[in-house]
Amino acid sequence: MLRVLMYSPDSKMHAVLASAMKPECTIVAESSPEALRRAAEAKQATVIVLDLDSNHLSLPEQLALYESVAECSQPIVVMTDDLGQSTSIEFLQRGAFDCIRKPPSLLEFKVVVRRAHEHALMKAELERMRQTIDSNHSCDGLIGSSGRSQVVYDLIRRVANLSAFVMITGESGTGKELVARAIHNVGSRAKQPFVAVSCGAIPESLIEAELFGHEKGAFTGSTGAHAGYLERAGEGTLFLDEIGELSLNTQVKLLRVLQQREFSRLGSNRMLPLTARVLFATHRNLEQMVEEGTFRRDLFFRVNVMTIQVPPVRERTEDIAMLARHFLARYAAEYGKSVRDIRPNAMEALVEYSWPGNIRELENVIQSAVIRTDEEVSSCMDLPEHIRPLSDEISQPGDEPDSFDGLVRQFKVDLVHKALEQCDGNKTLAARKLKVSRAYLHRLIRTTPEELPVDVPRPFVALMKRPAVASSRL
Repeated sequence: MLRVLMYSPDSKMHAVLASAMKPECTIVAESSPEALRRAAEAKQATVIVLDLDSNHLSLPEQLALYESVAECSQPIVVMTDDLGQSTSIEFLQRGAFDCIRKPPSLLEFKVVVRRAHEHALMKAELERMRQTIDSNHSCDGLIGSSGRSQVVYDLIRRVANLSAFVMITGESGTGKELVARAIHNVGSRAKQPFVAVSCGAIPESLIEAELFGHEKGAFTGSTGAHAGYLERAGEGTLFLDEIGELSLNTQVKLLRVLQQREFSRLGSNRMLPLTARVLFATHRNLEQMVEEGTFRRDLFFRVNVMTIQVPPVRERTEDIAMLARHFLARYAAEYGKSVRDIRPNAMEALVEYSWPGNIRELENVIQSAVIRTDEEVSSCMDLPEHIRPLSDEISQPGDEPDSFDGLVRQFKVDLVHKALEQCDGNKTLAARKLKVSRAYLHRLIRTTPEELPVDVPRPFVALMKRPAVASSRL
């Protein structure tokens, strides 16, 4: 239903228009600016019509009335008896949908109001689609639209409001703590504390006192009572990062706390309830540690209720451009630089690099590039040397075969050949085996010269038998 909020000091104008627009449109009239603003803020209509009569209001007063409702986001149609060019331009520059002469023809009024209504519906639909896309492509600040990222986002939303233990696994630098914070922020505990603890950063002699807290005199040097991380998390979230670094002795005590949902400070017999939700993370293979006897089997099954595997950057290359531009904008603003984008060849170099340090390494590289450049667009020369040649070394087939670059390139092609043979020609598995992106593997495949004999299997052939030259870039 098309609803119009109309301001008019002329009651006859309202009566005529309301009668003419029935039944397809309902007009709600207000005769005071205060009532008009309240109705606009309450979203009582999709279109606002302002009857601005120069006999009642001067131009500054008309503009002030317009501005009082302009921020309410509905399209505004201005109806005035002074439709001079300067007046209409003034309103249009301030964002009015349209200006019509008073008194309007009924046909003109219907057409303009209907168009304004359709504009409002389209704007609302675009905003809804934008929010849907944003919610699908991100999750509480996590960045990435790849399929692997979407799997992580879906799991975060599924477990956010549950109290079940969640194990977050992944290589160092993949953003496991960001995933834990997203689980906390998306869920019902968002307003409660989030306490992150790096188990590997606390000395073994202090880990129990830091986790459980202690009373005065509980051990040598304890001069006062101290609340541990379990207590400080309250009804929020406790994130235990690198749980695989805990000693077997500490693992036993943590297992009891998780089972009984209670604990006591060192030096005290008073039991305190564990009200926090506990999340865990590790970059180690806990199953292998269980087999080796360095991680308790019962604790493993206790904490491994739900697992979220955070993929390494080399397995989500579609997200690299988005991540790089995010870090570029952040550090450009922080350092007051004008750099706003990355050149295509530099972006190609970023995508093809294998990123052993994952997102943490990517962030550091972009931060360094922002520091290095004084241009508006960052180039390959702003990247570190171990990344920079990646886009150039393969684009120079004229290199002498016995040169250092030629030997290195030959060695890489040989490695690709062997990996593809071992993986039965599966390029995805071969790239994973070599720990390089699939795009980089394809670039290596294309380095095979065209002048090789036709009967030589291509593109996985070795050019000639030469001493292998090690390369740290593969």
